[in-house]
Amino acid sequence: MTLFREASPDDFEHILRLYQQLQPEDPVQHDGSDAAAFAQILGSRGLHLFVLEVDGAIVATTYLNVIPNLTRSASPYEVIENVVVEEALRGTGLGKQIMADTLQAAWDAGCYKAMLQTGSRKPATHAFYRACGFSPDAKTAYIARPS
Repeated sequence: MTLFREASPDDFEHILRLYQQLQPEDPVQHDGSDAAAFAQILGSRGLHLFVLEVDGAIVATTYLNVIPNLTRSASPYEVIENVVVEEALRGTGLGKQIMADTLQAAWDAGCYKAMLQTGSRKPATHAFYRACGFSPDAKTAYIARPS
């Protein structure tokens, strides 16, 4: 059985495991800052951390940020981050399923567009996002980081 749902406090370790697959070079936090950020995400309006369960095991996650907006008839927009599917299950359709459910959550929230960025240079990653309905030609993204 497959279940798409918002993350709960009990999902913390499972989501961290998936994030380690996404960013293996990220250091493990031992000061509780990751748990504090997780609690803040779960408690914040407009921030939605989703998981996809298969037979009770969390196998995928997405992070949806619904952002209020003054243009487009005051319709919000969404930014999707941290899309991860369990490495052993990639290519099985679970990624498309969680993305479709995440987009539906955005449309249900009245969003007029959905955006995401990827740092991946892998053609398969870009093909995946195109297959989920995203266009690489609609906008140009720029990133700034602290010096």
